[in-house]
Amino acid sequence: MNLLLDTHVFIWSRGNPERLSDNVRELLIDTNNSWILSLASIWEMQIKIQLGKLNLNLSLPSLIKNQQRVNALQLLVIELNHIWGLTNLPNHHRDPFDRILIAQAIVEELLILSIDSVFDAYPIQRLWQV
Repeated sequence: MNLLLDTHVFIWSRGNPERLSDNVRELLIDTNNSWILSLASIWEMQIKIQLGKLNLNLSLPSLIKNQQRVNALQLLVIELNHIWGLTNLPNHHRDPFDRILIAQAIVEELLILSIDSVFDAYPIQRLWQV
């Protein structure tokens, strides 16, 4: 399965895996699944680092490179069709980073790993289950 990781899932998978649900941990361990991280998540992490709201054990570039090597992490660029996907997206969620992840999941037909239940208001499949 191609799994789009919400930002917190990516962070927790590296530093606090106990915060992930058992289901998500199993999905991430399964080498048949592909890890996909949106550039929006990298942008969000960079902003949080600069604001002092996020501390990582490695620099963000090193962390991304390491995960590309270790877990075959794929990066999902933000394309125009993802931005156009926001056009008719209901305003259930106001976070711009989450909204672009939702649009990308819809356009690319990706499953999304997230604890955020507000995602369930959109036509995507969110995986978490405790």
